[in-house]
Amino acid sequence: MRLDKFLKTSRIIKRRSIAKEIADQGRILINGQPAKSSSRVAVGDTLTIKFGNKTKTVKINRIVETTKKSEAEDMYEIVDETYAESFDQL
Repeated sequence: MRLDKFLKTSRIIKRRSIAKEIADQGRILINGQPAKSSSRVAVGDTLTIKFGNKTKTVKINRIVETTKKSEAEDMYEIVDETYAESFDQL
């Protein structure tokens, strides 16, 4: 499955056009390698996604063409989630 479609189907990113834009800017890595929106993903791959000051690392558990919102989280597991800046001191 294409990276941008996986991100939308799994609801990690809500719109495929946004997923494509982020991937094509080099803000997504598949197994440590820069990825484009057309890159293929497979079960077991690790995605590192940079959203502004947040970096999320997820592992792909399964791939399905369509899914219900309640089942979308079963497609991946969050391995790590870090923030570049802490806003706790506000």
